[in-house]
Amino acid sequence: MIKGFFFDQDGVIIDTERDGHRVAFNRTFEEFGYDVEWDAETYHQLLQISGGKERMRHHLHEKGFGKPVAADEEEELIKSLHKRKTDLFIELIESGSLPLRPGIRRFMKEVNDLGLVMGICTTSNERAATAIAYNILSDIRFDFVLAGDVVKKKKPDPEIYLLALEKCGLRAKECIVIEDSHNGVKAAKAAGMFVVATTNPYTEREDLGQADLVVNCLGDIDGEKGTLTRSTRELSFDGVLRAQELIDCFSS
Repeated sequence: MIKGFFFDQDGVIIDTERDGHRVAFNRTFEEFGYDVEWDAETYHQLLQISGGKERMRHHLHEKGFGKPVAADEEEELIKSLHKRKTDLFIELIESGSLPLRPGIRRFMKEVNDLGLVMGICTTSNERAATAIAYNILSDIRFDFVLAGDVVKKKKPDPEIYLLALEKCGLRAKECIVIEDSHNGVKAAKAAGMFVVATTNPYTEREDLGQADLVVNCLGDIDGEKGTLTRSTRELSFDGVLRAQELIDCFSS
C-alpha cells in the first residue's frame, strides 16, 4: 500500500527556474559587478547540474566571471553570491510573482486528508524551501522538508530520497515521488520509488523515460487541466490527477 508522497520543489511546486532562480542569479551577478547574464537557454543547460552553488562554480571554471577570481577566494565568493541570490529569490516568492503550479495545493490537501506521510526533497536552498513550505503552503502539513546541503551528493544521486525513507520509516515501494527533471526522476528511481513526472517548459524536452507517469501538470478541477504523455500503469485520466487514483494505481 502506498503510504507516502515526496515532492521535489523547483518546477514541481512552483515554476521557479526561468523567472525565479535565473532572474535572482542575474541580479546577483550584476550587484557584485560581474559581467555574467544567463539567458533562458543557457540556464536550461546549467540545470543539468544540480545545485545553485555548483552551477556558479561550473560557469566560473568554464567561462569565468568577466574578471579574475583568485583560487583561494573562490569558495567564499560562491557562498556570498549564493546567499545574496537566495535573498533575492525569496523576495520574488514573497512578492507573489511566482504562483503555485496547477493542482499542487489541491493534490497536497488530498494527501493530508488521507493521513499519508508527505515531505519535500529538494536541492534548493533551505531558506527558499522553508519559505514555500511554511509560508505559501502554510495550510498544508508536511512531515519533513529536506533541502540544500542536508546531503553530500545531489540528484541524480538518490541520497536525498534514501534519507527521506530513513526519516519516515517507509519502504521505497510504499512511496510515490513527484519530480520534473531527468536528474530528479533518475534519483527517485535509483532509490527504488515510483515516480510521477510533471513537466514544465524547461524539462519537457528531457528524457523522462524512467518515470512511471508523465503529465504536464497535476491539473485543477475548476482550472487548468493536465495532459498525460506517458503511463506504465492503467489509469483513467480526465486532466486532473488525484492522490487516491495514484494510490490505487501503484498499490499492490
